[in-house]
Amino acid sequence: MTERNAMTMSLEDYLEGVYMLILAKKPARVRDIAASLGVKTPSVVYGIAALKRLGYVSQEPYGSVELTPAGLQHAKDILRKHKTLTTFFVFIGSSEEAAEADACKFEHAISHETLTAIERFLERNKVKVGVGRLFQSRK
Repeated sequence: MTERNAMTMSLEDYLEGVYMLILAKKPARVRDIAASLGVKTPSVVYGIAALKRLGYVSQEPYGSVELTPAGLQHAKDILRKHKTLTTFFVFIGSSEEAAEADACKFEHAISHETLTAIERFLERNKVKVGVGRLFQSRK
């Protein structure tokens, strides 16, 4: 099994959850990851163990989860997909709630080619991709 095949949707969600907590300047503890993702703590423990095996995170016993350089890059890529898709869906008329939920699903399957095409479309339409809410600037 290759590393790419080993990353499941839920593992990508855990990685993104760790990154979001770090961005919010909060410790990425197992219970905080579980709370932020709305999942049970044992699921996070299992997921973090898998991410450790893949080399994406490190964690001292009972400590906060830290991203490795490879984990940080992968988490940034996932978040970029998520933000781009959310922005795109809202731009074409979806509610923010629906856009957010759909982006969570699509971010795991979208090809690099399609993501790049969406990013170019947003740029041509002068739509900036933002965190948490849509920022549009039209000239």
